[in-house]
Amino acid sequence: MTALSATRLLLVEDDPNFGMVLKDYLELHDYEVTLCTDGMQGLRMFQKEGFDACILDVMMPLKDGFSLAADIKKANPQMPVIFLTAKAMKADMLEGFRIGADDYITKPFDSEILLCKLKAILHRKAITAPSEKSTATEFQLGSYHFNFKTRLITRSDETQKLSPKEAELLLLLCQYLNDVLPREVALSKIWKDDNYFTARSMDVFVTKLRKYLKGDPKVEIVNVHGNGFRLVAPEPEPQLLAHSE
Repeated sequence: MTALSATRLLLVEDDPNFGMVLKDYLELHDYEVTLCTDGMQGLRMFQKEGFDACILDVMMPLKDGFSLAADIKKANPQMPVIFLTAKAMKADMLEGFRIGADDYITKPFDSEILLCKLKAILHRKAITAPSEKSTATEFQLGSYHFNFKTRLITRSDETQKLSPKEAELLLLLCQYLNDVLPREVALSKIWKDDNYFTARSMDVFVTKLRKYLKGDPKVEIVNVHGNGFRLVAPEPEPQLLAHSE
């Protein structure tokens, strides 16, 4: 299975020839594509299956793309929707964005631009989606015990009090334990912005956390070039400590 094979797209296009060409192109780039040829079929498929994004034509039989998008957004306001249509009038574009489109692309179009826009939209969705990571607030990291609520790292008789941002960053790293925490996720969740200055600020906080954890050589925050950071801890992976409320 390829890295993007789990990314599922709903493509609704009433021109079967164009639809198949676009479907094949997207599948060449490792997306899983379901093609429907009218709006009603598209709605039924959306209600039946789970998708990561929808690409919709506007002028379609039985149900037009604007009506379909409105139904999709009503069911799932966070579902990314891209209109791909020959309707290039300003009023049509405004209507598409009013409904909640993430993008509105007019035909003819550059397939590489569509691909780049799709990747950007899915990326934004990924970093703004509610975290499905553990809700634990206490972790055992090698010989260190981290309590997020008290913002304390303890080891034997040593205790280190963390600043609020240090604690938030370490919590995220613990939630992604032994996996890569993408830079964009940390910057979005903690600094609420992703620019040169916030990225440099995060690097400073990572350096501080490394200093606090340096007493145990089996615990390490690894820089994953071009991606983010990984908090590595001994196997078996740390378990949530039992505690009473």
